[in-house]
Amino acid sequence: MYRSHTCGELRISDVNKQVTLAGWVQRSRKMGGMTFIDLRDRYGITQLVFNEEINAELCDQANHLGREYVIQITGTVNERFSKNQNIPTGDIEIIVSELNVLNVALTPPFTIEENTDGGDDIRMKYRYLDLRRANVRKNLELRHKMTIEVRKYLDNQGFIEVETPILVGSTPEGARDFVVPSRMNPGQFYALPQSPQTLKQLLMVSGFDRYFQIAKCFRDEDLRADRQPEFTQIDCEMSFVEQDDIINLFEGMAKYLFKEIRGVELTEPFLRMPWADAMKYYGSDKPDLRFGMKFVELMDIMKGHGFSVFDNAVYIGGICAEGAAHYTRKQLDALTEFVKRPQIGAKGMVYARVEADGNVKSSVDKFYTQEVLQEMKAAFNAQPGDLILILSGDDAMKTRKQLNELRLEMGNQLGLRDKNKFALLWVVDFPMFEWSDEEGRLMAMHHPFTHPKDEDIPLLDTDPAAVRADAYDMVCNGIEVGGGSIRIHDAQLQAKMFEILGFTPEKAQEQFGFLMNAFKYGAPPHGGLAYGLDRWVSIFAGLDSIRDCIAFPKNNSGRDVMLDAPSSIDQKQLDELNLIVDIKE
Repeated sequence: MYRSHTCGELRISDVNKQVTLAGWVQRSRKMGGMTFIDLRDRYGITQLVFNEEINAELCDQANHLGREYVIQITGTVNERFSKNQNIPTGDIEIIVSELNVLNVALTPPFTIEENTDGGDDIRMKYRYLDLRRANVRKNLELRHKMTIEVRKYLDNQGFIEVETPILVGSTPEGARDFVVPSRMNPGQFYALPQSPQTLKQLLMVSGFDRYFQIAKCFRDEDLRADRQPEFTQIDCEMSFVEQDDIINLFEGMAKYLFKEIRGVELTEPFLRMPWADAMKYYGSDKPDLRFGMKFVELMDIMKGHGFSVFDNAVYIGGICAEGAAHYTRKQLDALTEFVKRPQIGAKGMVYARVEADGNVKSSVDKFYTQEVLQEMKAAFNAQPGDLILILSGDDAMKTRKQLNELRLEMGNQLGLRDKNKFALLWVVDFPMFEWSDEEGRLMAMHHPFTHPKDEDIPLLDTDPAAVRADAYDMVCNGIEVGGGSIRIHDAQLQAKMFEILGFTPEKAQEQFGFLMNAFKYGAPPHGGLAYGLDRWVSIFAGLDSIRDCIAFPKNNSGRDVMLDAPSSIDQKQLDELNLIVDIKE
């Protein structure tokens, strides 16, 4: 038996017990004739004591232990004289009588501590060591607990878990596919699923009226903090439902998870915000509602007073940062440079302070009377001590998105984006289509199987760009944590959708004939939702990136630096797959 107890288990009630522990050497300290070792495993840390006066040979052996050595000890539980209130085992220690070195270890390239000295690159390369750190391990334990609770909730709601294939056919819409060559079918390729979308719809046709799966998904797209080339969805689909049925059930699941995982009771119904309002008032389809700064449009007030930047603008809008009138000129200049960064693209920023006496002092005072500035102040309901920040541009949607970036930055600077505060909402009534300059055609904003709102179906023939979708996203703290839609279950409507998206009947049949043909055999009305498991865990853990809640993530270039993947394969494998690698400069 390697151990009788774990390193996080023993308490003062265990004093005088003979125990056997096994784990890794966290640290070693020598004080006079005594050597103290902190022994660590997944469950915690226990202090070991070696006394030179009692057993000099054993103490000498302990003095030669290095960090991360794997050892087994046997000894007696003793009450500590100097207790450690920072760890659960801090009232006891083990007086060691036997020591067995199970494996020696090289000195690790960074300290295995919560506040490590290892940077991202080195920790990613030695991820198996990084996972030994308690704070990283806790993220995976949280993830495990979430998946258990998800399964429990959905099972209680009558869902059945079904695994769908990883090797599927390529789909032309959405992100780029990862493709896999088939040796047995020369010149042909599988794709890794971007999501189990068509497969779960087929399960609805099959009569599995409540399906779920904790599914691996793959998208070959540019990475950022909340994206990885492979990620995990809580993928769900239901038959004989309308939008409200799905929203109510999965809002219930979100509330259940908050209560079970975070101990947070959410009692109020989540706000439902139309996409058009989200864009108009927040410049984002995933607004962060932990704080205010709702956009105010100012065209009627600020145009026509001789300030050419505003006079020539299509859109003028601003935000009011409460209590931020103390910002210095240096801070305001820094904000101006922030919005002018290439990734944001604003040409400049106008600011105005509401003084203690209620007067408004702005960076464009010479163009505006105090009467006009007071009218602007009233539009924001601004109070003395507030700071108003204004952007303008010749494209309303683009300028709103720039203003959203400024709003979020101000939220960060003013400490309003508290990770222990949660603001959830549904964004609904998305546009059905969006124009792609790259493709030169309308593209599905979600995917081609999304059902249009019934009242907008006639517009498919006259003004498809105006059609709204029966689609919905759940947003938490400015992060899209899940989304879904009611699906098309009628073969004729699906064919119409493919036509608008530029598919010939032959191409639609080639790509999606299996689904359209299945609809002919009695498809029920159905819809669903997919939650991003990685995003949920990162929010609950208070992380800025989903990387630290994934056991073996990729870096920002999509590389696994631990496994050195992707990598070249040898010529024999290329020949078997009938592949020729021709890298163009």
